[in-house]
Amino acid sequence: MSWGTELWDQFDNLEKHTQCGIDILEKYIKFVKERTEIELSYAKQLRNLSKKYQPKKNSKEEEEYRYTACKAFLSTLNEMNDYAGQHEVISENMTSQIIVELARYVQELKQERKSHFHDGRKAQQHIETCWKQLESSKRRFERDCKEADRAQQYFEKMDADINVTKADVEKARQQAQMRHQMAEDSKADYSSFLQKFNHEQHEYYHTHLPNIFQKIQEMEERRIVRVGESMKTYAEVDRQVIPIIGKCLDEIVKAANSIDQKNDSQLVIEAYKSGFEPPGDVEFEDYTQPMKRTVSDNSLSNSRGEGKPELKFGGKSKGKLWPFIKKNKLMSLLTSPHQPPPPPPASASPSAVPNGPQSPKQQKEPLSHRFNEFMTSKPKIHCFRSLKRGGATPEDFSNLPPEQRRKKLQQKVDELNKEIQKEMDQRDAITKMKDVYLKNPQMGDPASLDHKLAEVSQNIEKLRLEAQKFEAWLAEVEGRLPARGDQARRQSGMYDAQNPATVNNCAQDRESPDGSYTEEQSQESEVKVLATDFDDEFDDEEPLPAIGTCKALYTFEGQNEGTISVVEGETLYVIEEDKGDGWTRIRRSEDEEGYVPTSYVEVYLDKNAKGAKTYI
Repeated sequence: MSWGTELWDQFDNLEKHTQCGIDILEKYIKFVKERTEIELSYAKQLRNLSKKYQPKKNSKEEEEYRYTACKAFLSTLNEMNDYAGQHEVISENMTSQIIVELARYVQELKQERKSHFHDGRKAQQHIETCWKQLESSKRRFERDCKEADRAQQYFEKMDADINVTKADVEKARQQAQMRHQMAEDSKADYSSFLQKFNHEQHEYYHTHLPNIFQKIQEMEERRIVRVGESMKTYAEVDRQVIPIIGKCLDEIVKAANSIDQKNDSQLVIEAYKSGFEPPGDVEFEDYTQPMKRTVSDNSLSNSRGEGKPELKFGGKSKGKLWPFIKKNKLMSLLTSPHQPPPPPPASASPSAVPNGPQSPKQQKEPLSHRFNEFMTSKPKIHCFRSLKRGGATPEDFSNLPPEQRRKKLQQKVDELNKEIQKEMDQRDAITKMKDVYLKNPQMGDPASLDHKLAEVSQNIEKLRLEAQKFEAWLAEVEGRLPARGDQARRQSGMYDAQNPATVNNCAQDRESPDGSYTEEQSQESEVKVLATDFDDEFDDEEPLPAIGTCKALYTFEGQNEGTISVVEGETLYVIEEDKGDGWTRIRRSEDEEGYVPTSYVEVYLDKNAKGAKTYI
């Protein structure tokens, strides 16, 4: 099967067919190019989609991604990013392996086709030229033969006419002979051209044209094979990324299987657990006999003896449950002993002592009345606002509940330890470099590293002091986080520690008359509490200075942790005054100090002492 023998007379059709083959190849290249553009566009859209739903850095949304479901979603976004990358790989491979190669091949194919058809046209023109020469010699031979016949007839006519002279006859005879000779010459030329043409024609149809058509056929077959190979490459490019895409999908499934609802629930507990216990039961009030309530550790409104007014849930004071108390005040309550101070002995009263603090008495309201007021009173949204927008966060995180504060402090300690380790590694590296300089002075001056070494050592010392400070706060919080039983007692003490002077309306304490938010009072008390607590942790190294003296009005047996026993009439030093929780911190000697109920002592503050308050 050869185009040269089978299609010897279809030169023009073969030219059109090969041109259509090139057009199809170019169309296929355009198709693949548009496919790569689609892949790039799809990959870009996938990346934008993945980026759109990525959590923003340093935002509250980022904190939510510690849960397994959110981590799985984040893993899905990352895998979709890798998935998009595989589509970019498809586009790149198709461009380099198909589009670029086929574009170069098309140019070569066009040049080869042009060359083959140029040779075919050249051979065609040659055979046409030979044919024209044959036709010309044939016409000349025909003309010469006719002229020779006419000359012969004229000679015979002249020879038969008796009236014509011999000279005219001779002339006619010579003319006839010349014409016959010309006819013979034309015949010879015609015969020669005929043989030549037949030879050229045979060569054209049996040698030249078949060779040219065979080359064109081979060229067309190579084009067809190349198109098939490109289609295979097209499929292989897709097939190569299928395993990686499968891995991406497997990772998404793996991330989905890693979701642990129990773990997420536990993380919610760890994130929002305050460390407090819920309020205890409300006691029954018997109206058939005089109301005489006992001090209860689980009561919502314990009264701390006669010396402290009870916390009301409604009325003019507008007090609320402990979640509505200002955070700084709430944290300051945690620094007092774990239970409320006992009332003074019934045999005597502090009011009987000259200059002693009076114990105001207050008629107790029925709890049902207070509870009704609490339920019917319109809640102040300012209280929530005051808890949430606390201005600048205190350094010791005292604005947080105990459990959350402990976590923040632990996180800060870990960060400082990492920074200390980093600085220590840098110091070790500088020290080794200095030793190398000492052994090989030509490598550098050892003294040039002294400044850097001193700077690093200073940074380490600063970081250690900072870490010690946060470790002290952490130890304080961990020491004050009680067991479940102790925590209930402390919570009850916190309720009792409040009085109408301290538990005011949150909106009045936290907002100015124009509605703006203020933190001056709470920040001041917060700084005082922080300073006291911090000094308490390091009291062995630097004892707190005395701010006055006090005289014991009654004997107190300090049996709880943090308290100290005193004897009636004993004089001691005051190192920390009552902060509203009913306890005063005193010192007997350098190694013996603790808390006593404020109602058990008579305090004489030194007006010149640092931090002392003047009582009028």
